[in-house]
Formats: sequence, C-alpha cells, structure tokens
Amino acid sequence: MRVAAYAICVRDGQILLARSPAQDGTPEWVVPGGGMEHGEDPYDTVRREVEEETGYTIEVTGLLGVDSSRRTLRDRFGRAVDHHAVRFVYEGRVTGGELSHEVNGSTDLAAWQDLGAVSGLARVPMVDTALRMWRERPVTGRLAGAPE
Repeated sequence: MRVAAYAICVRDGQILLARSPAQDGTPEWVVPGGGMEHGEDPYDTVRREVEEETGYTIEVTGLLGVDSSRRTLRDRFGRAVDHHAVRFVYEGRVTGGELSHEVNGSTDLAAWQDLGAVSGLARVPMVDTALRMWRERPVTGRLAGAPE
C-alpha cells in the first residue's frame, strides 16, 4: 500500500504540474505530490512534496477528497505486484518560493499549464481525477462513480 498526498494549485486559468518519466521513459505530467514518509501527516507531505517538485511553498486551502485505486503492476523484475494507492487530494495556494525543477528526484520539470490545454497533454490519470475533484468538490470527498 502506498499513501500519498497531492495538491491542485490553480491561478489565472493555469494549473501547476510536474513532469515525470513513465516506466517506458516517455515524459508524463503529474500533479505535484507524492508518498508519505513514515510518521508524516498527509498535510505535511503535500507541502513538502510540492516544494521539492516545484520550488514553491503553498498554503493548503482545503481537502478536496481521497482517491483509492488498486491494480496489478510489474516490479523491476517483471513480477506482478498487487498495488493499492490511497491518495489525499488537497487544494493549495502558492505563497512563496520560485518555480524550479527537482534535481535527482521523481520529476524533472515543473510548469504552469493552461487548464484548457490539460486534456491534450501526456498525463497520468491522477491529473484528471484531481482536476475533477477540484471542479466538483464532492461533499463526501469521493467522486461519483468511484468503485465501491
């Protein structure tokens, strides 16, 4: 199981995204965020991860929801792994720092992207899930149609 926290930061019609290489090496856009460290609160995780991946410090302005997914992945030896991801999705507002790119991390580039152009970007499905949470703001913290 992997527990992670992500932030949707939108300003002036643009969303802050980071770029990460996929398993095949093709770059894909991701929502800034990542895995919790042992003993870390998800609130602290999202602030740390956004700063590491984008250079910005953020104020968390709300919890948009929690997403859970389970799928079979392949490890580096080609073995099937039952992977369960639990993802906290927060809304954040940039309060400081400067746009910069992570060095020796899971991402290599951070950028503001026009909201209207996101559908044309090579991106991981979590981008669409997080944007949908941001747009719909489900009162239960769970998107309609999520698996039971």
